[in-house]
Amino acid sequence: MQAADSATAMRAETDSPSPLADWLLGTDTHQRIRLVQCGVAVLLVLCSVVNMQYLVWAGIAPAVPVAWWTAVLAGGFVLFFLVIRVGRNLQFEDPSLTVPQMIFAIVCGAGGYAIAGQGRGGAFPILMVVFMFGMYSLRPEQVWRVGLLAVLLMGTTMGVMSHVDPVVYVPSVEWSHFLMIAVMVPAVAVLTGQLSRMRDRLRRQKEELATALSRIQDLATRDELTGLINRRHMVELMEQELQRGVRSGQTFCIALLSLDDWRELRAARGEAFGDQVLQAFSREALGVIRISDLLSRWNGAQFLLMLSDTRASLARLSLERLSVAIHGMQIDIVSPALHPAFSVGMTEHRAGESVAQTIERAEHALANAQAVGNKVVMG
Repeated sequence: MQAADSATAMRAETDSPSPLADWLLGTDTHQRIRLVQCGVAVLLVLCSVVNMQYLVWAGIAPAVPVAWWTAVLAGGFVLFFLVIRVGRNLQFEDPSLTVPQMIFAIVCGAGGYAIAGQGRGGAFPILMVVFMFGMYSLRPEQVWRVGLLAVLLMGTTMGVMSHVDPVVYVPSVEWSHFLMIAVMVPAVAVLTGQLSRMRDRLRRQKEELATALSRIQDLATRDELTGLINRRHMVELMEQELQRGVRSGQTFCIALLSLDDWRELRAARGEAFGDQVLQAFSREALGVIRISDLLSRWNGAQFLLMLSDTRASLARLSLERLSVAIHGMQIDIVSPALHPAFSVGMTEHRAGESVAQTIERAEHALANAQAVGNKVVMG
């Protein structure tokens, strides 16, 4: 356990980002993902700006409108980035702000189409990149709504420009452009639906796998009847506690607890009753022991309790409290109520001995406790 914690800490230290990345993206994992996505959008925006500046350099697009367009487009996405960076996005239903970013990009794309003149064809790849950016995170109905907005806005822009400047924006060519957009956008929406279904299926499979792994882990480390740690896993935990004690100089105690008349009760009243007695004991014991102590089902009606970082004197007091609680335990499924006999053999781990040797001394102590009945005996 301690070795695993150390390995985890080393991985965390190795994987930790640079101070510059922390300053730029923060330390919250979900916010960092959103900021990275927004940063990708900013890079796409820069590509669009470079393309428009080339059109200005080539004398195809007017310089002043392109400068204003660049300021609005770049400033808008920088604002999106800042909103996410300071956490103001968390008040919205979609903290990623994907739909607002797409709508803003489509509006700017329509504006760029209107001022690009002969170079307006460069707006189409940008528009498709916008939809490709959203199809991996949005639901199909969201893509359909944004797509409808894009078709209407681009169609309106094409119609207005073909009326204002029919020499550059030839109506027949604009009709061709509009039909191309009207076909591409629904195609992207269909692909988005397929991706959404794939994401849902993968998410369900991941949840089912996590549940199965959790179940396997429980079966490997827990007693199925009582839900307590099973014997094999308890031995592993005691070995880890031993190693921890070697490093820290601390010690631990173990106690073997026995419901002495359990076999007779089960024989007299049936196996189901015996199981209920064990379950009742487990619930009662877990309510008394410390959070740091570990209780396992050891063998039949025997249980092993490990009291970490504890000397024998304090462990004995804890066990006496537990003994009182168990003696007062009532099995309400029969009348009159039964109070099962309860014996404890306890020992403190000695420096230099193995876990098996400590357990052996606890077994001898338990045998002595059972000989006198209902006692806590030190070994």
